[in-house]
Amino acid sequence: MKFTHLFLMFCALFPGLTNASESVDGSLDLTAHWVGFASLVVFVVAYVSVIMEEKLDLHKSKPVLLSAGLIWVMIALVYQHYNLGDQVHNAVSHHFLEYSELFFFLLVAMTYINAMLDRGIFEALRHWLVSKGFSYRQLFWLTGAMAFFISPIADNLTTALIMCAVILSVGAEKPRFIATACVGIVIAANAGGAFSPFGDITTLMVWQKGIIQFNDFFSLFVPSLVNYLVPASIMSFFIEKGVPSANESGEHIVKHGGYGIVILFLLT
Repeated sequence: MKFTHLFLMFCALFPGLTNASESVDGSLDLTAHWVGFASLVVFVVAYVSVIMEEKLDLHKSKPVLLSAGLIWVMIALVYQHYNLGDQVHNAVSHHFLEYSELFFFLLVAMTYINAMLDRGIFEALRHWLVSKGFSYRQLFWLTGAMAFFISPIADNLTTALIMCAVILSVGAEKPRFIATACVGIVIAANAGGAFSPFGDITTLMVWQKGIIQFNDFFSLFVPSLVNYLVPASIMSFFIEKGVPSANESGEHIVKHGGYGIVILFLLT
């Protein structure tokens, strides 16, 4: 009851925040409405929660899903108040369809990635790099270049994790090398994912909505390459000389069907 009185008093003092104007397409303009401001607050709180994920010990998906649900509920209540419930239904159906398309695409992609992990494809790659006796500087450029060209077909997070595993394996006694090389890998993975619709969740969404056509992404290859080479060239001066000691022996065998999965993944 006390909350109701406070809310009514708020509406009386700020009537402009409780009125929604109708736009040309029939939807409500909630820019100056209290729901608009409340949605911004909810979004900021959720974003801060994601940033502080490790300190809060809270998985980032929880505040994001909760905030999205709250925003949808607030908007739906306002539309229902103006007898525009059908527009909410159509909007939810439209966005849910887009989400489903994106979800199933990522599900297939991650299934392939996990299958290749299980068959030992990436472990074989890691073992090959470790066993060749490359210098620290060569490993820096090799892992960065591989991250740049793998991320367009695999997601940049998985690419960065795989390449960083190589760095951690060969540079266990060199924390400075590990830090510099891993930063270079992250830059390479993000830069490489920009010229492919499959490289990042953002590029995938842009391509899925038809904003940019598939072939148009490849025009970003040169800017993406420059975006990687410039910082990598600067960081390479801080890579120490020398060759890491080999800490593994033997040959890693790819499990049965591993190469077939790679071919199917590329064809898909």
